[in-house]
Amino acid sequence: MENSALNAAGKSDFEIKVVAETTQWLEKVVIGLNLCPFAKPVHTKRLIRFVVSAATTNEALLADLRSEMQFLVETASEVIDTTLLIHPNVLADFLSYNAFLEDSNQELEEMELDGVIQIASFHPDYQFAGSKISDVTNCTNRSPFPMLHLLREESVARALEGYPNPERIYERNMASLRSLGKTGLEALLKHP
Repeated sequence: MENSALNAAGKSDFEIKVVAETTQWLEKVVIGLNLCPFAKPVHTKRLIRFVVSAATTNEALLADLRSEMQFLVETASEVIDTTLLIHPNVLADFLSYNAFLEDSNQELEEMELDGVIQIASFHPDYQFAGSKISDVTNCTNRSPFPMLHLLREESVARALEGYPNPERIYERNMASLRSLGKTGLEALLKHP
């Protein structure tokens, strides 16, 4: 029996909404503000895999993470270079999410993928250690939904080779967000 909530590609309306909001954030914030100078080429070439996890427990999310890391290793970078594993139904609390990152990295090591894949973290309530929750600079890692960004170490190294002073990206991002301010950032995300 066919589920009317699924489209022709087998995606639910909820998955479509999550991917659309994530894509908007990627285009307007990450690429639009140049927070990651390496994001635009992979996005333009459609080399980003958007996966919406149905996980509602940490264990189920770890299983999805294992599966996605294995998929990335088995797939040529010319087909899929990076994966956004979006998990809207689990780890909505940032402290729980932050604690889960240790489990994620342990999984990476157990799969012997340390040095092959790295996991970047994004969350709607992301907060850098020592910063106030209201500090706009936290928005460098704030996304519409909790997600784990799986990157190929080889691709990261290649991107950094031709980029002058990559260690200054973080500082530049902080300055850009301070200049824009929270109101400016909110306005940016509201415009279609």
